[in-house]
Amino acid sequence: MDRSTSRILVTHAGALAKPDDVAALVKSKEEGRPYDEQLLERRLREVVAENVKEQLAVGIDVINDGEPSKGSFNYYVRDRIGGLVERTFPKGEGPISLSPNAREVLDFPEYFAERMGSGALTRRLFFATEPLSYIGSSTIRQDVENLNLAVKETNPVAAILPCVAPGSIEHWMRNEHYDNQEDFLFAIADVMHEEYKAITDAGLTVQIDDPDLPHAWGHVYQIDPNWTIKDYQQYAELRVEALNRSIGDIPEEQVIVHFCWGGDRPPSGPHLHDLPLEHVIDLIYKIKAQAYSIAAANPRHEWEWEVFKDHPLPDGKILIPGVVSQYTDTIEHPRTIAQRLVRYASVVGRENVIAGTDCGVGSRVSHPKIGWAKFSSMVEGASIASTELWNS
Repeated sequence: MDRSTSRILVTHAGALAKPDDVAALVKSKEEGRPYDEQLLERRLREVVAENVKEQLAVGIDVINDGEPSKGSFNYYVRDRIGGLVERTFPKGEGPISLSPNAREVLDFPEYFAERMGSGALTRRLFFATEPLSYIGSSTIRQDVENLNLAVKETNPVAAILPCVAPGSIEHWMRNEHYDNQEDFLFAIADVMHEEYKAITDAGLTVQIDDPDLPHAWGHVYQIDPNWTIKDYQQYAELRVEALNRSIGDIPEEQVIVHFCWGGDRPPSGPHLHDLPLEHVIDLIYKIKAQAYSIAAANPRHEWEWEVFKDHPLPDGKILIPGVVSQYTDTIEHPRTIAQRLVRYASVVGRENVIAGTDCGVGSRVSHPKIGWAKFSSMVEGASIASTELWNS
């Protein structure tokens, strides 16, 4: 992506709300029920075009497709990777995505008991029973074509397609084929390289979402709650190695990596055990990407602009701090957003900052209009910050 030398650019992390008919079609496809394939293909093309148009109209510079073709993480895994067997477990049986051994659950059992009772936990998982392969070629080709068609006449600063990182995909799968977990993880990385490369070969920027790199410390059940920070850093370093392997020969300037501590809808949960950014930032810097997108607006992490005083942003990199959050339906004031951006600019340099969101806002707040209002406020806040940073 090109830097701006005159103002703070604006982007966002990904998902926008789907129209009801598209959501129903994607869900039918996800669940293996009959659906009209031609209708879904046409509607996805229309929705991406509308998403791009609306982003540019509100003032977003670096746009994406809004991810209308994607359903759940389960669906994403099944739609991209071959060699898997899906198993669905009755309540109380089999692996689940969050267990009583997760740090957050140990400290807030009553809160999570209510969430478990509402069916919040995943009981569908995929098991690798043979060598993994990439089966998402037609899906990613359609996503690429839809976005390139939508931006053909609009000329945004950059156009992004979001994907999921190998380490985050790993948490939705279990290994029953490879000799060890490292071989399994690197097999996922090799498979996903095909998706990332298809995006960048088409002239787009790939955003690789890796929420579980920091999030797993407090929330994912496979992580031993007795681990030390050093233990976890060793675990995370292997996931960074896998991510770099999956990026491979892709030009660094076409890669964004996005990190957060879970994309919860409001209310967001306690997040007491979120891993502090200072314990993972040096690992993030090892990733072969031009831009790093981080959650920075929610109450647990807003202070972490200070981390960059002791861990300077490497030369040539771009930082995309979240200045609005999906954790709340409250629409952030433009001056609050401006203050957040100015703080980051003061430690990493104004030309190295792009305004972003904590996570995908449009699909998580309680109503789509709230998401668009947040974007509008972010654009206004970036303008205020730009005036202070360049014209004061």
